Amino acid sequence: MFTGTLCADLRLGDVRSLKEKRSVVRPIVAEIARRHAVSVAETGHHDLYRRAEIGVAVVSGESVRCRDVLDAVERMLAERPGVELLQVRRQLFSDDDE
Repeated sequence: MFTGTLCADLRLGDVRSLKEKRSVVRPIVAEIARRHAVSVAETGHHDLYRRAEIGVAVVSGESVRCRDVLDAVERMLAERPGVELLQVRRQLFSDDDE
């Protein structure tokens, strides 16, 4: 069994309040979950209205599948209008890891 995680640091475009931030981030989180069948949540920068951190986790029997899904999520975020992908951190874990 393999578990892949991705943590994406985003800069949001024309956002002037936390309420506007929610209206931008919620659809992103929902689309990632719907399109890729992964666990996803806003995981950081909760008090900053122009920044967001989104965490994604996927579990699969094959490491290639984990990488493919995380690649697709990263591409989706990079191509999203009004959002700048600042940094991405990834990890891949195996049940053989200690």
